Amino acid sequence: MKAADLFAGAGGFSTGAKQAGCYVVWAANHWQSAVDVHAANHPETAHACQDLNQADWRDVPAHDLLLASPACQGHTPARGKEKPHHDAQRSTAWAVTSALEFHRPAAAVAENVPEFLKWALFPAWRQAVEALGYALALHVIDSADHGVPQHRRRLFIVCTRSKSPLQLHFEPRAHVGANRFINFESGKWADIHRSGRSAATLARVAAGRARFGERFLMPYYGSGSGLTGRCLSRPLGTVTTVDRWAVVNGSRMRMLTAAENRDAMGFPATYKLPEQHRQAVHMLGNAVCPPVARDVIAGIMAAA
Repeated sequence: MKAADLFAGAGGFSTGAKQAGCYVVWAANHWQSAVDVHAANHPETAHACQDLNQADWRDVPAHDLLLASPACQGHTPARGKEKPHHDAQRSTAWAVTSALEFHRPAAAVAENVPEFLKWALFPAWRQAVEALGYALALHVIDSADHGVPQHRRRLFIVCTRSKSPLQLHFEPRAHVGANRFINFESGKWADIHRSGRSAATLARVAAGRARFGERFLMPYYGSGSGLTGRCLSRPLGTVTTVDRWAVVNGSRMRMLTAAENRDAMGFPATYKLPEQHRQAVHMLGNAVCPPVARDVIAGIMAAA
């Protein structure tokens, strides 16, 4: 099965597609750095760097499966206060319908945050896809149920040229704890009680230590996991586009490394990341977890 990957970014959808037995013929993103990372890991794929709302679909090779992860920033509650650019980000979903109209592949999968379903224009978007001959099945999936050491709930819309929607059923895999990827010998450690450390951070450390002992994870920014942190035997909370999770080891603490974020997303250990830490974390936080993509695509292929 040949696949095309829109908004390919760090390449999680493409990686999962390859693991499911697909050949990814084309991938595109508007950010050149993301395209470069995707190309480094998927050299056999043709690449384009462009605004996909301006794409000429005649330039895209024929494919059986369209994969797409339009921007989620305009939908997620994590966006904070409404901003003008969110309108433009939400409009990226229409590139999916444009690609489907031209190529009419047998199937498509669109990934986004579950709040995508609350978008005022979602009924119109769904109607447009259905008008092209596709039946839609909505799946909200937690990556932890697919063996990824991270809780990450995402919406996967499976579109098939079939009379009825293709409802996929997955046997939940055993949850994998964060201790699978934390490397206590790596990273830049700092004393917890150094000058300038905020009272909120110190309170979170104290609460986590009282509950979990000397080694645990905690959100360094924001209020995720409350004020108590997370034990290492649990999957990590959602990886975001900025550094969020810190690991505590006795009297020291540090943020997760790019490699640990990669492993928490379920990418292969050999997957190449940008040298700049901030870029790597940003791309990973926007990515699709490869094992989830693999299982969804494998389910579609099995039903074909």
